[in-house]
Amino acid sequence: MRRVYLTWNDVEELVSRVVMQLDTPYDALLLITRGGIIPGGMIAEALKMRDVLTASVLFPQDPTLRAEMTWPRFLQFPGDPLLQGRRILIVDNLWDRGRTIVTVKSRVAGAGGYPETAVLHWKQNKSLFQNERPDYYAAITEDWILYPWQRIDDSDDLVLARPPTPQPS
Repeated sequence: MRRVYLTWNDVEELVSRVVMQLDTPYDALLLITRGGIIPGGMIAEALKMRDVLTASVLFPQDPTLRAEMTWPRFLQFPGDPLLQGRRILIVDNLWDRGRTIVTVKSRVAGAGGYPETAVLHWKQNKSLFQNERPDYYAAITEDWILYPWQRIDDSDDLVLARPPTPQPS
């Protein structure tokens, strides 16, 4: 598997490919953190969308279980009234194994929404869901994709926020 370093121009081209495929209009966009924030914001701008929501999903790393067997934890998710009866475009940068985006799509459908999914890259051969696929995607790949925003800090370490240190008076 080769490492592919994308430029901002590459991302603009990929987002344009996705936007040209979309079956608009949508009632809202639902961006999956963190990877979906930037491409989702670009799609929102292209579609002149003002109703932009976020979903943050965590799959705990349990060394006693296979990764595919853990249940997700929703750190942030819009309430059902924001989804019910609405066409929702779910955006992420990458469909790798598909766990996160399929989980978000299922939760939107469970709330009575009408979800569709859009990603920049689809790793078709790694997906755990053989009967699921992104509704819209710019490219199929098996490469390790590094997006320009990941190069700011690709350590992938969690940084805990601390309260400011009190200053002596």
